[in-house]
Amino acid sequence: MRTGNEPLQARSPLKMRCGLALWGLLWTIAGTVAFVMAGRPEWAAACAAVAAVAAVDLSLVIRHIRQGPHYQPGKDIPPYEPDHGRNDTFGRRDTAGRRRKTGP
Repeated sequence: MRTGNEPLQARSPLKMRCGLALWGLLWTIAGTVAFVMAGRPEWAAACAAVAAVAAVDLSLVIRHIRQGPHYQPGKDIPPYEPDHGRNDTFGRRDTAGRRRKTGP
């Protein structure tokens, strides 16, 4: 829900996440190579699995960065009115405060 006090120049953490994913990918590849050279295939497989996760994360982050900025409401759009409990889906109450029917 928008409150109206969001920062005017909000930044996305995608570049930082890209750097961290790249750092993790490099370290897990190095770990995989080191464990293969040391004759530890179980640890090498574990590092390779983490490297695969880091590679997928890196590809998704790069995809999001290439998509560019998405629409955000401008300064002329007022903040949304808070719910104030009128749409109580979890408590199942109507506007008069009575419990709503949950079944047919």
